[in-house]
Amino acid sequence: MQQRLPFWVVIPAAGIGARMQADRPKQYLELAGRSILEHSLQGFLDHPDLLGLALSLAEHDPYWPQLELASDPRIQRCAGGRERADSVLSGLQALQQQGAAEQDWVLVHDAARPNLARSDLDKLLGELADDPVGGLLAVPARDTLKQIGRDGRVATTLDRAQIWQAYTPQMFRLGPLREALGAALAAGVPVTDEASAMEWAGHAPRLIEGRADNLKVTRPEDLRLLAGLWDASPS
Repeated sequence: MQQRLPFWVVIPAAGIGARMQADRPKQYLELAGRSILEHSLQGFLDHPDLLGLALSLAEHDPYWPQLELASDPRIQRCAGGRERADSVLSGLQALQQQGAAEQDWVLVHDAARPNLARSDLDKLLGELADDPVGGLLAVPARDTLKQIGRDGRVATTLDRAQIWQAYTPQMFRLGPLREALGAALAAGVPVTDEASAMEWAGHAPRLIEGRADNLKVTRPEDLRLLAGLWDASPS
């Protein structure tokens, strides 16, 4: 039987998703009768070891209050920031106000990644339970990868055996993650995910192989692909 591992969650959801070219932020677009954000939240809310969840939203977000999940007492709304790291830091602070401790595990998940499998979530929790650093779900690169030069031409071909795509959730202890994100922001270091902040702080996060269908909705075709996957899934 898998070891029980209580955990907290932060979901930064203050972005506008401009590449979707939609009338609202992408996390509020509909997928299978619910918003993308609701699907992304539900997988954690259904887990028996969840301690609490902080949702970082834009200050004047008019869409969240309209959702059924907005009344769930386990979700604490907090202020989103200009950058992802700002929103995650705000979420960490909100969790501390709920009682989260420095060494508690925190999972950070993309608001627009609604197809997280329970098996992947449990695998991440189980394999990192005793890890000194933490880590993230990731998928080995499948295609040949090219590095582009300034002239728009191929500069070199990368060894795809050494390349993984970073997914979420990303799982770290609250204190070290807060310190890494804060230091990176103070230094002006661009961090696109929590693992890159931890790397910059001198840590080596562990990669846990997950499912490739844990897709992040970034462009319209991503939404169509997920809708097709769900339509094809057995009921």
